[in-house]
Parts: sequence; structure tokens; C-alpha cells
Amino acid sequence: MRIAFLGFGEAARAFHDSLAPKLGDGEFRAYDLLLDNADKASEMQAAMTTRGVRPEASPAGLADTEWIFSAVTADQSLKAAQSIAPHLGQGALLIDINSVSPGRKRETAALINETGADYLDMAVMAPVHPKGHATPVLIAGKSAAGLLERLRDLGFSADVAGEAVGSATAIKMVRSVFVKGLEAITVEALLAAEASGCFEEILASLSGSFPGLDWSKFPDYQFERTTRHGRRRAAEMRESGVTLDALGLNGGLAREIAAVQDEMAASGVKPAADLRDTVARVLSARRQGK
Repeated sequence: MRIAFLGFGEAARAFHDSLAPKLGDGEFRAYDLLLDNADKASEMQAAMTTRGVRPEASPAGLADTEWIFSAVTADQSLKAAQSIAPHLGQGALLIDINSVSPGRKRETAALINETGADYLDMAVMAPVHPKGHATPVLIAGKSAAGLLERLRDLGFSADVAGEAVGSATAIKMVRSVFVKGLEAITVEALLAAEASGCFEEILASLSGSFPGLDWSKFPDYQFERTTRHGRRRAAEMRESGVTLDALGLNGGLAREIAAVQDEMAASGVKPAADLRDTVARVLSARRQGK
């Protein structure tokens, strides 16, 4: 079996690393825009070759594989599809795991289907580590039901969300408003507590009011996720905003969450074991960035 990755960041690498042992003699290829970046090409190429993945000079080199996972940043998802579409044909399957709005996935599906290739809307419903491709996913599209058994045989924890493209990502986008919103609320509240001189009081109050969140670990995790993955999460939240707008709801809420995620990533802070130290350093960096 020949599998390709259009975009070879964290998600693609995690999928490859757990999927490769399942395929035995399977062949893997990948293309990433960073291969064209003089400063980052060697690092990206090494990430591919050390895994036995063949780097391709352009998306065209992926076109004759059976499955092509599109795994790019949310703002690049349609451009990525446009880059490979002219080279696709009957027998190819583009599996779009990008965190984008239902409308974006429908637009992408129409582009891919025009070539004669198939398109699968796949939504990854949890962090890709440590399970890799066995992370729970939802799939949608005309070929979803037919692919379910094959995906499960390969170790995917997959369920069908519906026949209509966008059904899977709709669940992801709406859920993300809560998940990424909770991250944003947590870090902003604790930063404000530190700035106000009432950090310990706020932390104790929240711990008492919401004991199920396990405040010995919960806030550390929120700071780690937002500082490490904030830019990608911000791009996803902007897509959630588009989703809410299309539903006649408040997409501005999701865009405000995106702004917090962006600011956390821009702080450049690497969380420490001591939560208070992390909060103080992020607060200082955020203030300097204003």
C-alpha cells in the first residue's frame, strides 16, 4: 500500500509512526512546504528520511499513491488541495484531516471530486499523541461507510459521522469552541489573577468550585497546550468562527479565543514545573508584546 502525506507536521508524523508497523512493506511519501524553505528544508527532510518516508519535490509526486492525507495548517488546507488536484485521477483518495469549517471541506471535496478522485472528511477528535493514527476520528463523505472496515483493520479508531462532507468536521469545530475556549478562559483568568495580586486566592477558589478538573494538573496542561500549539489552535478557532457565523451564531467568540491562543504562542514561553513561575513569565511576555 502506498500512502502519502501532504504536509508533514506533528499530526502526519504521529499517524506515520503508528501506522507504519501495521503496513509492513508499505511505502510512504511526503511533501511539505518547508522543503522549499532554505532555513528549514534540512530539518524537514531529516524528519522524513529518518522515518523511511520518501520526500517529494512537489505535491505531484504524491498523486499516484492510494491514500493522501492532507495535514497542513487550517489556513493552508484549500491551497494544499489546489496544489495536488491537477495531478489526481481515478483511484486516488484524499483524506482531509485538517481542522477547518464544513464549508471549507465541501469546497475542497468539490475540487477533488472534479478530478475523478475520492475525498474523505476526517476529523481528529483528540491529541494525536500518544495514540497516533489510533486517535479517535470521525469520517464523513460518500465513501465513508465503505472505508470504515478497512480503516478499522489498520487500527484507526473510526466512526462514521454521516454521508455528507462536513458532517465530521462540524462536530470537531463546535466541540473546539468549548475545548479551546476553556484553555483561553483558564490562562486569561490566571494571568489576570497574577496581575491583580490574587493568584493563590483565585486558584483556591476555582479548585473548590470545579474539583473535577484536578487543579494540580489542569492549569499546567492549559498553559502547555496554548504556548506550544497556540498558533495552530488559533487557526482552528478562526475556522470555528466561520462555522458559527454560517449557523447564524456568534463567530466573534471563536475569533476572540483565537486571539488569546495567538498571544500565548507569541509569548515564546516554555512552561516550567512550577505553575506560578510559568504564569509570571507569560504575563511579562504578554505585557511586553502589547
